[in-house]
Parts: sequence; C-alpha cells; structure tokens
Amino acid sequence: MKTYAFVFPGQGSQKPGMGKDLHDEFSEAREVFEEADEALGRSISDICFDGSESDLALTENTQPAILTVSSAFMAVIAKRSEVRPSLVAGHSLGEYSAVCAAGGLHPAEAAAIVQLRGRFMQKAVPPGEGAMAAILGAEPDAVERLCEAASGGDVLSPANMNAPGQIVIAGTKEAVDRAVAIARDFGARRAVTLPVSAPFHCGLMAPAEEQLVPVLRDAGFTDLEVPLVRNYDAREVRKAEDVREGLVHQVVAPVRWIESVRAMIAAGATTFVEIGPGNVLTGLIKKIDPSIDTITVNDAESLRAFIGQETGGAE
Repeated sequence: MKTYAFVFPGQGSQKPGMGKDLHDEFSEAREVFEEADEALGRSISDICFDGSESDLALTENTQPAILTVSSAFMAVIAKRSEVRPSLVAGHSLGEYSAVCAAGGLHPAEAAAIVQLRGRFMQKAVPPGEGAMAAILGAEPDAVERLCEAASGGDVLSPANMNAPGQIVIAGTKEAVDRAVAIARDFGARRAVTLPVSAPFHCGLMAPAEEQLVPVLRDAGFTDLEVPLVRNYDAREVRKAEDVREGLVHQVVAPVRWIESVRAMIAAGATTFVEIGPGNVLTGLIKKIDPSIDTITVNDAESLRAFIGQETGGAE
C-alpha cells in the first residue's frame, strides 16, 4: 500500500505561463487564482499566465505566484482525487504551500503573507551586497568548515542542504566569492555563484524575520490535518503554533531538505508527489534516495494523469 508525502517547490521553479492550463480547465483552480487576486489587490494570475521571466523573478511576485499555482493543483486534487498525503513538506517558500495543503492556512491569506515575505527578504540586503553559491560534491561538514574558513568575519553559512553533494551557501558577496575560490580545497567538485536577488536563509535575513513575526502572529493558522516536516529542524509538527514558529525560523535558518526527506521516509512515506511548477524537488529526492517512488504534478496533463491513475477513473 502506498503512503504519500506531498512536497511543494520554492523559488526557482517559476516559469512564464505557469498555471494557465489549470485555470482554463478546472473550476477549482480558477477559484484559487481569483481568491488570490482579490487578497493581493492585484492580478497575480496575469503575472503567472502572461508575465515575463523578469516579472516572475521579482521576489514579491515569485512567492505568491508559485504558492498560488501549487494551491490550485491541490484544490483540484482535493476535490477530484481520493489520494491524501500522510505527510507534507515544502522547500523554503514551498513550506507555506504545504501548510495550506494540510489545512493550516487558507491559500489566499498565505499568498498575501508570502508577498510581504518576499518584499521583506528583498529589502533586507541592498542589491549586490549578498550572494549565494552552490557547492557541488562536498560533504555537509566540509561545507561548514569552508564557510568558517572563508567568512573573514562576514556572514557566511549553509543555506540549503538540498541533496548529497549539493549544498547552497549564503552570505555577503565578498565571503561567498572567497568560498567559491577555495571550495576545491574542501572537497568540492565545483562551486557556482547563483543568479539570485538576495542571500536567503542566512543571518543577513534577520531584518526580514523580524518584520515577518507580527504578520505571522496575526495570521489565521489552524492545527494541521496531517503532519508537516519543518524546514529548519526536519521535525514533524501539527500544532498551529509550531507551524508558525517554523515559518519564522526558516527565514534565517538553512533548509534541511536532506534530513526532511529522510525523516518522511523513516515515517513511512513510500511515494513522494511534487505538486507545483517544475520538477526540482523530484530530482533532489531521487538523489537522496534513488529507490523511492516519485510523481510530478506540474501541469494539467500530469494532473489529469495523477487523478485518473490514482482514483481509477478519468477526470
């Protein structure tokens, strides 16, 4: 018998036109987009369907856009499929989508929160002062030592523990540049500076965390229907206050994706379903455990296949 973990992508998975086929084909998806537009006071739908890559790359657009698309998929699955997850998780921003999928927050309210989250994160560090880099082929403890060696008193730390041999670091531009230059000395096969708008998941995001606290305090969280595996400590939680706490801490803490996936497998997950644009998480999960079954639901065609295959009947 299959035990499902539903997982949701974060920034970097966006693409122009995402969600339009869902909107056009499924009434449940249309309702999610309409409610998000109303909550935001602007058309995030237009940005998803007709926006350029540069439009979608703006953090305060990216975050509500991806969350809304992921939630539109979930609305259809919830109505037209009998499949329910036993666990949920999301990568960074995707944790908000996961909370919505588990019944902890309404997607329209979440879209408004992550629009602010994106704005706070973008403004926390002036352009050009922060950076992120992917360190490929090195062990986690070696990346920790690399950050210590290259920091020179600046902020520099692991930001995303994505998969074995794929760890992202974040900090000041100077510190990241120093780390990239000496990464091979710490066992890295390669080090690549990433084209990001801000240094996420490090101490430089402290101002964004501080601004987000009252927003999350006032949000209408409820206890979850199924456990969420939190980013910042890879621990299962269901209580609203624990969810809120995790969303605060994950702004500056690293995304512990390797530990989160392994925790879900240890808890009995046999099949991971990535719900939302792209397929980044599916690739990471396969690197973490090649034996695990994965399903990607990222457009209307794959959604139809999922709800048809898993319920035994066509849409």
